[in-house]
Amino acid sequence: MLFVRPARLADLDAIAHMARTAQPVLHSLPHDRAALEARIALSEDSFRTEVDFPGEEFYLFVLEDSATGRLVGTSSLIAAAGYAEPFYAFRNDALIHASRELHVNRKIHALQMSHELTGKSRLAGFYIDPLLRGDAAAHLVSRARMMYVAMNRRRFTPDVFTLLLGVTDDAGVSPFWEAVGRKFFGRDFKDIEMASGGRSRTFIAEVMPAYPIYVPLLPESAQRVLGEPDTSALLAYDIHLEEGFEPDRYVDIFDAGPVLTAQVDRTTSVAANESRVVREAASTAVNTATGASYMVASQRGGEFRCVLTTLPPLPEGGHHRGAPHHAARGAAPLDSAARAALDVQDGDVVRCAPLRRETPETEDQSMGETQ
Repeated sequence: MLFVRPARLADLDAIAHMARTAQPVLHSLPHDRAALEARIALSEDSFRTEVDFPGEEFYLFVLEDSATGRLVGTSSLIAAAGYAEPFYAFRNDALIHASRELHVNRKIHALQMSHELTGKSRLAGFYIDPLLRGDAAAHLVSRARMMYVAMNRRRFTPDVFTLLLGVTDDAGVSPFWEAVGRKFFGRDFKDIEMASGGRSRTFIAEVMPAYPIYVPLLPESAQRVLGEPDTSALLAYDIHLEEGFEPDRYVDIFDAGPVLTAQVDRTTSVAANESRVVREAASTAVNTATGASYMVASQRGGEFRCVLTTLPPLPEGGHHRGAPHHAARGAAPLDSAARAALDVQDGDVVRCAPLRRETPETEDQSMGETQ
């Protein structure tokens, strides 16, 4: 069974392999072994430390196959992006150019360097083994992060964002980088991508243009990719939308990839989160007929664990949402594999959130279809 847990120093070899082979490049995971070891150590310290408000904490998660012990994915959480240095992005602006004499009033699309995302919590470092089939594993390793946020609210800001890869060609060349970034850096996209360390480097402000970039002056190939995810990022894009993220007015400064933002309280993993009591089940197959896919997480013994499984619906009026200290209602029938992965036993309390949450719009739609 696949489950998500915090990374450990013992995972260094497996994480180093993922960092080297990941496409697109994971700039949140350095290729240098010593730097990567330091990053994992920071993650271990972050999970252990008592936190009252977000700071320089970095949380690294791994996706493990319980049957083999093999690591097949990773993702990370940054408590406050740009904690030490500003986090840079381009903000989409509209500048007005007007002349009474010529009877001209034009609104021009422009990109302005911004560090307004600095200090907000950020999802980063998403990677999934390309040999894994289906989307379930990708959902698990990505959305487990928001389950951790739901269970540890003080560690994170009220708003969270993520940065997705922009459009590149088969050779990894970004049309936007060629039109903008290369003009200022004179180097390849991948080189600066790795050197940037997550868009929080002083050299970005030193080299990138301080004045607005007028979009109509860019080549059409660069204009077309503004805010568009690369084909390799489409799955991650859809997963974030299902969680409750939305495209915002920002794009990445290097490849113009989309920046997605969300209010934590309105995400599925928080707004639809509920406590349930673990009950032993011979097989989760008993939940399949009437149940739905749920993220199920525990922090028994202080270590976070998360799985994706099927749970039956709660009885009417049985939903219980809110802070983790509230009493649980309803049962979570889990088979032995799920209980072992979560390190829980019969009677323990787990936190559950549906993989897909019905909205009033979808309810109205379904009513219309049945009528």
